[in-house]
Amino acid sequence: MTAAYDLVGIGNAIVDVISHGDDSFLDNMGIEKGIMQLVDRERAELLYGAMRDRVQTPGGSVANTIAGAGTLGLKTAFLGKVKDDALGRFYAEGMAAEGTDFPNPPAADAQAPTSRSMIFVSPDGERSMNTYLGAGADFDADDVDAAVAGAARWLFLEGYLYDKPEGKTAFTAAAEQCRRGGGKVGITLSDPFCVDRHRADFLTLIAGQMDYVIGNHEEWLSLYQTDDLDAALAQAARICDIVVCTHSGAPVKLLQGAERIEVPVTPITPVDATGAGDQFAAGFLYGMATGRDLETAGRMGVAAASEVIRHIGPRPNRPLAEVFAKAGLI
Repeated sequence: MTAAYDLVGIGNAIVDVISHGDDSFLDNMGIEKGIMQLVDRERAELLYGAMRDRVQTPGGSVANTIAGAGTLGLKTAFLGKVKDDALGRFYAEGMAAEGTDFPNPPAADAQAPTSRSMIFVSPDGERSMNTYLGAGADFDADDVDAAVAGAARWLFLEGYLYDKPEGKTAFTAAAEQCRRGGGKVGITLSDPFCVDRHRADFLTLIAGQMDYVIGNHEEWLSLYQTDDLDAALAQAARICDIVVCTHSGAPVKLLQGAERIEVPVTPITPVDATGAGDQFAAGFLYGMATGRDLETAGRMGVAAASEVIRHIGPRPNRPLAEVFAKAGLI
């Protein structure tokens, strides 16, 4: 039986709500400039109400990856949880409009409102993010659509889901269903602090359940508690089939068995680096899902990341197919 989906993601379904805010506004609202802070429900509602020129987009790290890959013509789905409220309905409709299936209907019985990240952009381009985890963080094994996970050729899991026990159960269920259907399962390490919190779990996952792992150099160093990146990646490659390491302006390292590949990166000053890792994963997974070799998939990832950091927002403004064609990749 042919798999129904080329690529399926599972992660936090978060609505990004973007507004402008100068330094005096940030000071008045008690917002620390340039960092991401987690906020509670009351604070989230206060900040949301204070946003004057709101622009809303469906977001979340892996959701951004899946959406990027979907624009390239892959059959994609994203598994995540939203409440049946205005933002939740907006999220579900937005993913569908971009061509990615969102199988979980907005949940009327969700305890918390839909997750959102209130992002204030200063005149100097700095982004101050205030994230309320909400319903998305309550995604559990019962929310995993077995038919979708089992029909995925490639499944991509978000490390942040490990922050709650529910997320762990969802992870395990989705991975088992994908493997049963003959698909490949991988994870993004998400961020170095996430790795610190879940090091033992991640090492067990990588050794026993993951076919590929994508992380940046800080995440790999954190995972193996070392300053030697090559040593960390070599350890990972001994227990996992495909190991990928991004490194800002430095070459991307890709390891598979005895194969060691470096894909050069042309350094550019980013307008907004927010979606670089998400869109690298989109390009790379598109390459793998369409049977490209490891180096070409890596070059596709680099091209996608390079495009998204040239503008505000974590998703491509220009069709990635156009970006790849210009780079001679398709």
